[in-house]
Amino acid sequence: MSWTDERVDLLKKLWSEGLSASQIAGRIGGVSRNAVIGKVHRLGLSGRATTTRMKSHRPRPRIAQQAKRPQKNRFAQAGNPALRALYQPDAEPFVPSQEELVIPLKERKTIQTLTECSCRWPIGDPQHSDFHFCGKEKVAGLPYCEFHARRAFQPPQVRRRDPAPAHTPAIANTTTHGKVNA
Repeated sequence: MSWTDERVDLLKKLWSEGLSASQIAGRIGGVSRNAVIGKVHRLGLSGRATTTRMKSHRPRPRIAQQAKRPQKNRFAQAGNPALRALYQPDAEPFVPSQEELVIPLKERKTIQTLTECSCRWPIGDPQHSDFHFCGKEKVAGLPYCEFHARRAFQPPQVRRRDPAPAHTPAIANTTTHGKVNA
């Protein structure tokens, strides 16, 4: 199929009326939708009239018109206890749930004095001068002493599982000859 002058004029007329490329291809005949689109681009036809379908859109209801559910305050609790004072200056300081080991001053380790066999459990706030590491003898294979290893590595909690089905069919062991083994 070749684009004759008559077909090009019909294409321009139908395009300016706002018909889709599929509709134009159907009216011209012998051309595909993609051929119509390609010819429109080559001719530089851009402005087109709007169709009644384009004008008759239904307005969607706005969310503001609908009743809104009250939203939960997503920021009711500051997540990081170390940063809580920045967001809630009147809040109480974070207190660890377990008692901390009291390390005498002479046994406290800094990052520079830690050895390979020292417990690396940090104690205190790194921004304060009394920050230190536990420094006690660590458990083999772990970076912490026995006390801090128990705090860091807790056993998994027992999960609730769905009860087993009331009846589970027993599967018999069979050999290749069809005999049942007991």
